[in-house]
Amino acid sequence: MVRNLSITSLLTLGLFVTAGCSGEAMSTAPSPVASTSDLQAKGGRAGTIGAVYVISQGLYYDTFVARDPLPYRGRFQKIENGQTMWGPGDPGYLGGRWWDDTNGNGVQDPTDHYFLCPLLGPGREVK
Repeated sequence: MVRNLSITSLLTLGLFVTAGCSGEAMSTAPSPVASTSDLQAKGGRAGTIGAVYVISQGLYYDTFVARDPLPYRGRFQKIENGQTMWGPGDPGYLGGRWWDDTNGNGVQDPTDHYFLCPLLGPGREVK
């Protein structure tokens, strides 16, 4: 049941991203890939079901939902339209602890969405 909630959350995030990718500034911006294929990788680990674009590196990283939701405690990195500023190796990367500003007020608060999706290297230049 946890896996179903996680997949649903990632697909929902993908829908928000697709709906949010409009306007001139976003017309060339990358968007995430959300797929329910390959849900179980070898060794029993969750399979790759998405990708996140890291702006500072110009790279895409595969990801999977490890825990969703997370409690509103600790530090989180903003993810917006399937993109984030920092990735693995960058000082601002928080290991895949994401904050999605679902209420649109630009402030982390208890009504936003918090989840864990680590980025898996190596990064790549294309989706």
